[in-house]
Amino acid sequence: MKKFKIIFLTTILLGNSYLSAQQTVGLFLNTADSFNGYTLFAPLANKTTYLIDNCGEKIHSWTSSYRPGNSVYLLEGGTLLRTGNTTNTTFNAGGSGGIIEMIDWNGDVNWDYTISSSIECQHHDIEYLPNGNILAIVWDSKTAEEATQAGRTTSGTTLWSEKVVEIQPDLVNGGGTIVWEWKAWDHLVQDVNINLDNYGTISTSPELININFYSGNPNIEDWLHINAIAYNEELDQIILSNHNFSELWVIDHSTTTSEATGHTGGIYDKGGDLLYRWGNPQTYDQGNSGDQLLFKQHDSYWIEDSFIDGGMIMVFNNQAGNTVDYSAVNIIDPPIDSDGNYIYSGSSYGPSDFHWTYQAAVPTDFYAENISGARRLPNGNTLICEGPSGKFFEVDYTGNIVWEYVNPVNNSGPITQGFSAVQNSVFRCIRYATDYPGFDGHTLTQQGYIEPGSTFTCDLFNGVIEEKIELEIAIYPNPAQNKIVITSDNKLKTISIYNAVGEKILEQSPNTKEVTINTEQLSNGIYLINITTSKGEFFSNKVIIAK
Repeated sequence: MKKFKIIFLTTILLGNSYLSAQQTVGLFLNTADSFNGYTLFAPLANKTTYLIDNCGEKIHSWTSSYRPGNSVYLLEGGTLLRTGNTTNTTFNAGGSGGIIEMIDWNGDVNWDYTISSSIECQHHDIEYLPNGNILAIVWDSKTAEEATQAGRTTSGTTLWSEKVVEIQPDLVNGGGTIVWEWKAWDHLVQDVNINLDNYGTISTSPELININFYSGNPNIEDWLHINAIAYNEELDQIILSNHNFSELWVIDHSTTTSEATGHTGGIYDKGGDLLYRWGNPQTYDQGNSGDQLLFKQHDSYWIEDSFIDGGMIMVFNNQAGNTVDYSAVNIIDPPIDSDGNYIYSGSSYGPSDFHWTYQAAVPTDFYAENISGARRLPNGNTLICEGPSGKFFEVDYTGNIVWEYVNPVNNSGPITQGFSAVQNSVFRCIRYATDYPGFDGHTLTQQGYIEPGSTFTCDLFNGVIEEKIELEIAIYPNPAQNKIVITSDNKLKTISIYNAVGEKILEQSPNTKEVTINTEQLSNGIYLINITTSKGEFFSNKVIIAK
């Protein structure tokens, strides 16, 4: 039984933002159902990273000497952690980076670290660890001879493998030290030549990587193309999004670097072998094309435990339609035991389907061929970046769009309102709560719209009075099955529950500080709970019934 301290906002029901008739960029929609916060994004064709509020007004920005390469994050200390594109001429595929920077609130680079040469290059994504170290995805070049000896049947070409390095930054003297490393090249299998390295049976070796699996990627050197990395502190595991295999991989971070080269060691005693993989069982000779559920995906990560669907994995499924151009955001619930071991029955890894999916009512209305991402928010909504078009939008748990924005910056700078949004791609966007520690000590004020020419008006929080009323209140469990318990510091005067179409289906007047509501008669879905207290305060919150 878990209790949460919730900050409620007293609300007035007002209309949405008032927008210009010639709206082409910037804010398109802001509603009271959107999660209030600040959205961070870095246009891929520009060197500036932006922070905006829910009305689309600029709150802060940082300028680098590099275009993104590709991800950016705001750390809890207020520092921008940013990848940069060094224009490495060897590794010139999409997502190429090469440098990692820390930029302070005033725009000064106070630390950087370069991984860019003819044999390796940081790319796509990084992950900041609780201990202050940084995980980075790095292309790891192999010669044609090395590839042939490893059992690769496509001979005569350089092959870019992948590795993950953990960098311990030296914030005093600059630079850093690589303190841990994992290489895909240490965990290969091939079944074509018994006289070469890594010979084995692919269908019985799901923990290994088939060096001859080919996805049809036209850049044959860029064999795997890992495009996202995330960390689970509780499990001490790393998740990787393998674009070209259309798979998620999970590896053990608890190993030593030496153990990570082998097949034993670490908490899970599998060394650096894959602990879990999901999305396309054809990669390990299990199943067929009908069993493939991920297609060129991005941004796989574990949802925070305290959020709805916490502990599950969310992913942006770029080419979900496979033969039809549409995208989806999916959540999977991996079969895992209490010790963090993934359950494997000897065929393909479960689950057999998604736990939750967002796609447009007309699927082809939502499509991002590449880049892109999605993140679950504290209120149960999901923030989505449709990367190629630079479109950000937020949906509630049932898929209703409650906030929408189009990046107004391209390679030439801000786009004037009324002109078409072109070359405004964004790798990913992240929403930070207004009380995020990274904002402590900084003045956050609206600085106007990024795009010139915007004349519309926007009610920030869509009519929400900015005075916050704090109290200890618990609504649990959420999601719920057969009952909901509500407790409050003050007596609960009225409790009303509404279904998704706004019909009042239950009302109580308990006049107590705790009440248990029987929800056995409610079907699965999202419900709105309105509460008034003995002090005349009004609160509104969503609850999910999932039996």
